[in-house]
Amino acid sequence: MPEIAEVETVRNTLKKQILNKKMTNVQILYGKMIEGDREHFKQNLINNEFIDIKRRGKWLIFELHDYYLLSHLRMEGKFFIKNKKDEIVKHEHIIFTFEDESELRYHDTRKFGRMNLIKKEELEKTEAIQKQGFEPGEKELTSEYLLEKFKNKKLPIKSVLLDQTIISGLGNIYANEVLFASKINPFKSACKITKEEAQNIVDKSKTIIETAISLGGTTIKSYTSSLGVTGRFQNNLNVHKKENEPCTRCKTKIKNEKINGRSTYYCPNCQKK
Repeated sequence: MPEIAEVETVRNTLKKQILNKKMTNVQILYGKMIEGDREHFKQNLINNEFIDIKRRGKWLIFELHDYYLLSHLRMEGKFFIKNKKDEIVKHEHIIFTFEDESELRYHDTRKFGRMNLIKKEELEKTEAIQKQGFEPGEKELTSEYLLEKFKNKKLPIKSVLLDQTIISGLGNIYANEVLFASKINPFKSACKITKEEAQNIVDKSKTIIETAISLGGTTIKSYTSSLGVTGRFQNNLNVHKKENEPCTRCKTKIKNEKINGRSTYYCPNCQKK
């Protein structure tokens, strides 16, 4: 699943290629991806243009003059820039055609992605945006904030870090890396996290996400360079996908166990229970 660094990379790449180009057509080839009325969706995009692209957590927010188009890539969503004459291939579900005959095509093999066109004044009232927690690097993400959120949660800290209402944008890859960098065992109950550990989560998540964004994200199975951007942060991973490889700190073999169905990579020595 594309996480905060990958979505930010997509945002920055698209901004260089599709802004201020009038749309002449919108094709909806898989209607369930559109939340709300599909005809309304099409009619308010045709003859309109994207003037900016914002992001909140893992949500892309395409700005038009009177509307925002919200887009979530979910597990396998990708955007491609193609030409109108190019063949429409399998799993290309939403196609935006611009006046220069270039096209923005949304490709999703699992069809989990969603798009929603909303009035600008409705953005902060939209449940998906309203429920987002603070992002790594935001000044509001403090140890005090985390301890307050964690205090009644007996779930493993790994699961709680994936809760987008607490920290927005962290997914499985970066949660694994943040916990390793913070020397926290992923099975530890969130309510038992200390103030020092909470501060480590704040600091390490900021550093790791900033580095990942600077390197174009992490290119592995569910995130590829569909826009011509090759992520390089996979070269900086310490535990994710490193099962049975030696820990970069102590040489103990990295373990992989499931926590609430998610693959969790950690060093049993550096991240003791």
